[in-house]
Amino acid sequence: MGKHRAKKSAADKPPIVEVAAEDGARVEPPPPEVVEPDPELTPEEAEEARKGYLLTRFWISARGFWGRHGDRLAWAYSIGLAVLIVASVGFQYGINVWNRAIFDAIEKRDSATVFWLSAVFFPLAIGSVLIAVAQVFARMGIQRRWRAWLTASVLTRWLAHGRYYQLNLVGGDHKNPEYRIAEDLRIATDAPVDFATGVTSALLSAATFIVVLWTIGGALTVTVAGSTITIPGFLVIAAVLYAAIASGSITVIGRRFVQVSEDKNQAEAEFRYTLTRVRENGESIALLGGEEEERDGIDKNFTKVLRQWARLAGQHMRTTLVSQGSSLIAPVVPLLLCAPKFLDGSMTLGQVMQAASAFTIVQTAFGWLVDNYPRLADWNACARRIASLMMSLDGLERAEQGDKFGRIQRGETEGEAMLTLNDLSVSLDDGTAVVDDTEVVVEPGERLLVAGESGSGKSTLVRAIAGLWPWGGGSVNFHPDRRLFMLPQKPYVPSGTLRRAVAYPGSADSWSDKEIADALDKVGLAHLKDKIEEDAPWDQTLSGGEKQRLAFARLFLHNPDIIVLDEATSALDDKSQDKMMELLTKTLPKATIVSVAHRTELEAFHSRKIVLERRKGGAKLVSDIDLIPRKGRRRLLGRFLRQRKPAPNKAA
Repeated sequence: MGKHRAKKSAADKPPIVEVAAEDGARVEPPPPEVVEPDPELTPEEAEEARKGYLLTRFWISARGFWGRHGDRLAWAYSIGLAVLIVASVGFQYGINVWNRAIFDAIEKRDSATVFWLSAVFFPLAIGSVLIAVAQVFARMGIQRRWRAWLTASVLTRWLAHGRYYQLNLVGGDHKNPEYRIAEDLRIATDAPVDFATGVTSALLSAATFIVVLWTIGGALTVTVAGSTITIPGFLVIAAVLYAAIASGSITVIGRRFVQVSEDKNQAEAEFRYTLTRVRENGESIALLGGEEEERDGIDKNFTKVLRQWARLAGQHMRTTLVSQGSSLIAPVVPLLLCAPKFLDGSMTLGQVMQAASAFTIVQTAFGWLVDNYPRLADWNACARRIASLMMSLDGLERAEQGDKFGRIQRGETEGEAMLTLNDLSVSLDDGTAVVDDTEVVVEPGERLLVAGESGSGKSTLVRAIAGLWPWGGGSVNFHPDRRLFMLPQKPYVPSGTLRRAVAYPGSADSWSDKEIADALDKVGLAHLKDKIEEDAPWDQTLSGGEKQRLAFARLFLHNPDIIVLDEATSALDDKSQDKMMELLTKTLPKATIVSVAHRTELEAFHSRKIVLERRKGGAKLVSDIDLIPRKGRRRLLGRFLRQRKPAPNKAA
């Protein structure tokens, strides 16, 4: 909740959100500056520029894996992989030379040499296999560690300061962040390592075996229309031309591969999100009988997935036409080119076979793009999607640092006040005011009720107090070293045992079975005491009222100093609500309470009430009433109230 510090209580209880900035916390580098497209660009050109910047934004974060704060083994793995690639090409060259020797020996019917070369082959083969296995270990080690490092980095930013919640409040291309982190980030870190390995190996192989082709093939002399033409390094020229034709064809045919792949990933993410929504809201859907409507929505999303897969299949078919045809023709071309020289006796059988092997290796190296273009396109799409999420997080970070619309400051109160709102205004991320010019002082032990009609900004004010809403102005201040606990209208119930659900957000083993059972018994959930260790889908099993009771059980276990209730009893009937509030005031008599609620019955459990009224330019506080007689000065400091006729006061 904002920049609150987690701290254990004197009774060695689990951490509860505490109001203060964490001293010595690791400072993250500031987000990159916003790069605006040239205003003179056409919309299409601006979109292309934006997509290009997305890849740049991805690498700004991803390359940190090899930086000062990156993985400690990143360079060791990378250098080791490079050495293994060089060794692999060396063994490849050794086997190529062996091919020439063995076929020359066979051509000469030299049995002794054939026998000796047969013995030499096994060490070459074993060495090549071991190098390949080690290369897989190093390559996948980098992929695993890079994904772990970058995932941790993105998760840290996503979960910090409630940004995972704030993303739902702002515009931008960051839909389905969970899919991007789980799937797109995996591809975005796997593929570059494979590409780097493939390109390095291809370049080394091409350089090595071009020399072999040039040396073995020499020049080819042909007679055309009575003229003699000599082509130096004809095998090298043939390999380059062949690769250029194949690569050019794949580039033209697959030019839309990136966009199609990106559309497919987005459709998959939306389909998965639709299924997740059905699971999470299963009870409401079942009670309303909404299966047919949900099925209709699922079918529409799945149809979109199938449509995108059909487009992707068409792209794969066209690229396969080129790659498969290339792989079939490539081995035959060098044999046909070398045949004239072999037939006139200027090349041995061993040289022909060595040239054919070298030609295939060079062609494979040059044709790397042909074989990997589909995956390159898929990586491009995934990297852009994860970069879009990063840019949305960048925007939230800039808002936290104070953007053009301002940011709500957080600090500590002076004196004994538990909570103060100083000239607080709350706005949307586009600057539109929701709550304006609010000044409130909450003393220790006060029980403050925030009321107002729906849409007046009550819940938004609570989010600002909790630190989840960064946009606005003024400040929210808490008494130093006091612990804050929030009870939202819809309590979160984590997966796992009932013990974990009751202890959340503390550790499940921080309280004894008796303490957990007593808390459940206290809030009217005694029937669950025997199921404390049961691992079940409690989020689906418990009713709305039971979840709110469970939230109060958490509250009593954590024993905080400041409690914020956001419609925390809305699912309870009037009698149960009264019992729960009576229990709260008796169990935690010294706690300071801030409640947001519609029910007027709750006034009986609060000492003070302030009312928000929706107005043009943002909701404002229009009354401050002491519900229980209290000596001392009024605690609403807003200048707007000073201009109004004082509200009725029950104070003596």
